[in-house]
Amino acid sequence: MSDHATELSVVVPTFNERGNLAELVRRLDLSLDGIGWELIVVDDDSPDRTAALARELAERDRRVRCLERIGRRGLASACIEGMLASAAPYLAVMDADMQHDETRLPEMLRLLKAGNLDVVVGSRYAAGGAEGTRNKTRSSMTLTANRLSRLVCRQDVSDPMSGFFMLRRETMEQVVRRLSGMGFKILLDILASAPAPLRIREVPYTFKERFAGESKLDTSTLWEYGMLLADKLVGRYVPVRFLSFVLVGGGGLVVHFAVLTALLKGAGVSFEISQTSATIGAMVFNYSVNNVLTYRDMRLRGWRWLRGLTTFMLACGMGAVANVGVASTLFERQTGWIAAALAGIAVGAVWNYVVTMEYTWRRVARTK
Repeated sequence: MSDHATELSVVVPTFNERGNLAELVRRLDLSLDGIGWELIVVDDDSPDRTAALARELAERDRRVRCLERIGRRGLASACIEGMLASAAPYLAVMDADMQHDETRLPEMLRLLKAGNLDVVVGSRYAAGGAEGTRNKTRSSMTLTANRLSRLVCRQDVSDPMSGFFMLRRETMEQVVRRLSGMGFKILLDILASAPAPLRIREVPYTFKERFAGESKLDTSTLWEYGMLLADKLVGRYVPVRFLSFVLVGGGGLVVHFAVLTALLKGAGVSFEISQTSATIGAMVFNYSVNNVLTYRDMRLRGWRWLRGLTTFMLACGMGAVANVGVASTLFERQTGWIAAALAGIAVGAVWNYVVTMEYTWRRVARTK
């Protein structure tokens, strides 16, 4: 165990990575010999008790620290909190699964300490880097995401989607209040949020096979990436959660009319029952999809899902009353029916978004 002052914090976000932690500590110990380092494990309440193992490791090695988050999730936000919890002058981010090459960390630190760089990026696409044996579909997805990142990142980086990088503390402090904390690619968030171009150097590495566990990449991860891009493009004008909420609401409208048509025209059910069923179906659809996409970082499960559904339906019911009330008032005052209807829809949408964000997701997620 090193007695050097801590100069490097390695921040590792985790969710169900229990099988990787001990090996990660062992490899860091070998690679960072002679360097004062610490490992900050930021765990999002993993069911496999990753945080408990991190604490066990910390009992034997004071360089290991654990920051456990309850009721919220997200790789980018986990990285931000981990970096803010450190006092080290240099901050590294990497995954727990050993797909990133920890032996490149000393070189990345050496480059930063030379004094003329802000960020050093571990790149699969720089000269000398490689994807290894990674799945071709995932590789093509990464390349496509890299191209799309040019919409918000104007800096010349071959791998802006890299999850393996190191930066100076003052660089982090310069951008942290501009970060969205959304999605799973914190490096892109940092590059797109910097008020001025950063001094960047890329270090090639070969992307390796996962040591243990399963990949967390799924379709909702792609949605998160899209929300990150949207936040950097229009987030200063409109909250991207609200945009997501409205998009999901559009899907709910389709569900409403599909159910209404099937029951009224297909099954011959009365309009009152058909409309009621369609309304409930649309609410359940909106709640379920928002829970998975819009509020993925506060996603409700188990009995919290049922409690959240109840508060969501109550809030949306009041939103419907506000919608009709505003539209009717404007129409009675000689406002055109289209404008009156749109105003009512806007008021109802904002009400539903604000109230359900606070009472359906934030408060329910914090309950035991």
